[in-house]
Amino acid sequence: MKNNSWILKGNICYSKSEKELSVTEQGYLVCCQGISQGVFRQIPEKFRGLPVTDYGDALIFPGMTDLHLHAPQYSFAGLGMDLELLDWLNTHTFPEESRYESMEYARKAYKTFAEDLKRSPTTRAVIFATVHVPATRLLMDEMEKTCLKTCVGKVNMDQNCPDSLREVDAKASLLDTERWLLDTMDAYENVRPILTPRFAPTCSAALLEGLGRLGQKYNLPVQTHLSENQSEIAWVKELYPWSSFYGDVYDRFGLFGAGEEGRAPAVMAHCVYSAPEEVMRMKENRVYIAHCPQSNMNLSSGIAPIRSYMEQGLFIGLGTDLAGGANMSMFRCITDAIAVSKLYWRLVDQGAKPLTLEEGFYLATAGGGSFFGKVGSFEQGFEADVLVGDDLEIPRLDGWGIRERLARFLYLSGEKGRLIGKYVAGVQILL
Repeated sequence: MKNNSWILKGNICYSKSEKELSVTEQGYLVCCQGISQGVFRQIPEKFRGLPVTDYGDALIFPGMTDLHLHAPQYSFAGLGMDLELLDWLNTHTFPEESRYESMEYARKAYKTFAEDLKRSPTTRAVIFATVHVPATRLLMDEMEKTCLKTCVGKVNMDQNCPDSLREVDAKASLLDTERWLLDTMDAYENVRPILTPRFAPTCSAALLEGLGRLGQKYNLPVQTHLSENQSEIAWVKELYPWSSFYGDVYDRFGLFGAGEEGRAPAVMAHCVYSAPEEVMRMKENRVYIAHCPQSNMNLSSGIAPIRSYMEQGLFIGLGTDLAGGANMSMFRCITDAIAVSKLYWRLVDQGAKPLTLEEGFYLATAGGGSFFGKVGSFEQGFEADVLVGDDLEIPRLDGWGIRERLARFLYLSGEKGRLIGKYVAGVQILL
């Protein structure tokens, strides 16, 4: 039986809103059957029988959701960072992903990826695999072992890609995808399949249309890329001249978000150059934007106007975008998001205020977490995803409060901070 009812004691912080951080020094976080009952200064009488773990002076805050990363690219993270997107794909990404036809290679690579993600700040993730069904199933098996909550997608590509990755045609791709879906939809406790057209240039109209039908038939979420690079946008217009904008291609085939409550959502990674019409459609369709700041810098794509998206009320989270992003640290992702927002303000639009610490933290926790439901907060009724951070070795001056300690932990954890506790839906993950 899962031990997912407990109380944690420590310095607790979480987002009450995009702009407000709730802080409780030496408070108690109560979890019953994986669900947060709230944060208290004293243990309420009705919870007195629950086991208490006292983390002393450590920081306790919500787990983080990585809305966009590529598992097969982890093996070459840090390479090709001097290339732009399309050159990087052809030089590094496609050759590497071709290797996952070998189950021996996939087993070794995915085991490393899963073990490292388990030790990272990520508690939930939306993950690309490759076109290979057996290797994708293997990745799902490895992710299930971690007890992290994830969505994993078998990639679809039937044009404009190397022969080693090109599926025979749309019909074959769709048959393989539906078989994979039927094999995996109810096979796991922690992993769910997600439809994954790589991006519009590598998918024929027939393939996109068929994926839209599968999404509607099984009410499946979707993940793909959108308006990341200017050359990419021009390419999409050449391939689909009837489209009003890039996202219109996905929308035409039913792959551009829920549109209404109860329908599975879509994650669109990047959205660096989304036109006003595209932004309006994303808002109408309840599309999630996965903001990937480090990747957009490394691949010279640009800076997404996150302040504008937030002010317009769009759904936004953060993504590491391995291996466009060179590491899987969501702490680094937060600080990069804040940094690039300053560049956007300074170089592009001085009316777009940079992100605050509170806003960056919100995007990584409650913002992206909402893709999975009530996730990313300690408010009553949210699933209890928790990180415990030890900042003892980070130099601290007298008088600094929990907010200042949290900020320094996010910025300096790669050097002197460390995670000493991790829980997903109330279940403790052994680090």
